[in-house]
Amino acid sequence: MCAPEVLYGGFFRTRKVAAGPRSRRRKTDIVTAFLAQRAIRFVGVLVTITIVSFLFLHLIPGNPVQIMLGEHATRSDIIRLTHQLKLDRPWYEQLGAYLLQVMHGNLGRSLADYEPVAQKLMTYFPATIELAVAAMIVAVTVGIPAGIVAALSHRRALDTVVTVLVLLGVSVPVFWLGWMLLFLFSYEPSKAGMNLFPLAGRLDIRYFVPTRTHFVTLDALLSGNWPAFGDAIWHLILPAVTLGTIPMSIIAKMTRAGMLEVLQTDYIRTARAKGLGGFAVVYHHGLRNALIPIVTVVGLQTGLLLGGAVLTESIFAWPGVGRLSYDAISNRDYPLINGSILLFATTFVLVNLVVDILYAVLNPRIRYA
Repeated sequence: MCAPEVLYGGFFRTRKVAAGPRSRRRKTDIVTAFLAQRAIRFVGVLVTITIVSFLFLHLIPGNPVQIMLGEHATRSDIIRLTHQLKLDRPWYEQLGAYLLQVMHGNLGRSLADYEPVAQKLMTYFPATIELAVAAMIVAVTVGIPAGIVAALSHRRALDTVVTVLVLLGVSVPVFWLGWMLLFLFSYEPSKAGMNLFPLAGRLDIRYFVPTRTHFVTLDALLSGNWPAFGDAIWHLILPAVTLGTIPMSIIAKMTRAGMLEVLQTDYIRTARAKGLGGFAVVYHHGLRNALIPIVTVVGLQTGLLLGGAVLTESIFAWPGVGRLSYDAISNRDYPLINGSILLFATTFVLVNLVVDILYAVLNPRIRYA
């Protein structure tokens, strides 16, 4: 039988594939080859990013030992600690030693407190994941319907309103929006005795949740503490809205553009001519075919958010990797900075892999080989 279109090197071709066990083996081989190719790229990207970031960090002015010891440290103390940390060795020897220990799963120890970098990242990264996922939920649940409504109201008042709001959402700086939300919904109501939203943190001090996964919401559910779970969601609202505003605007804009293009195609006109209702036409025929660019944008934005939202985490005192990386850069903590960059790169590559797989799920014509 004739299989759907197959993607080879970026081009679509129609290929005949025999049905039965041979066809299933062929599909398995295609999936294996695709994953192997992505694994090779994955390793190449991580090695390249590690080397480049390592070299750039050693070109940045500033001595981490001087920062650790303070401005009143003697020269002999600086020389002794520099030798203990092996920072006096040539850069290529430091790079080789670092790559060797990373290959063994060791990201080194932080220069600030000498804690293992991997342990610190595992402690802080769940907070960033919670915030990024909440922000993307806000972005997707608001952005996609807004884009659909704007496309269905093309060149009318509602379309203009959505377009203006999209431009406003992209233009407003994150730090300004975060401070305004805190001022309007936390600080000012608190002066009137109303406790609308918390000012900072992930959980109120009234609640105690045993740490199992470092995800506060999940730990609250695992312990059966529903008030603590509600409080954790309550703490997520303002940071998620702040972080999700720009992705929400971009998703709404892409949804509007994609839906406008799809709604003008022949099969949409045919579906309407057959008497299908508006909901079936828009969601089952229109939105599904417009999802490819939307999924691309969602994947890219998710990777960026998981990479660390420094401003949002700083404004809301959110203990995530973004804030941790900012402190590491301020202290010239080379192992922690390298570990954070490696984590960001890994996350971004994995998110893009998921997006590529979703392409084939959403569009059966797309197959990778």
